Amino acid sequence: MIPANADLSTSDALKMAKQLDSSGLRTLGVLTKIDIMDKGTSAKEVLLNKVIPLTLGYVGVKNRSQYDINNKMKVNNALDEE
Repeated sequence: MIPANADLSTSDALKMAKQLDSSGLRTLGVLTKIDIMDKGTSAKEVLLNKVIPLTLGYVGVKNRSQYDINNKMKVNNALDEE
């Protein structure tokens, strides 16, 4: 799992994956904390597998942000947005 608000190139998770799966056939990137990314930033290039490509690519996990919780966003709506 890799936090979306961290530098992907210095990710300990990717370094470990490279050691344990040097061929990259079993590595799937899980991008977390998309909900706390700064306004104006995007995880699109990572999720499109363009930054540090993985054979299986990446999947993103987005939870309700504090703003969403404060505004009483329903969990079903948050799942739809995810």
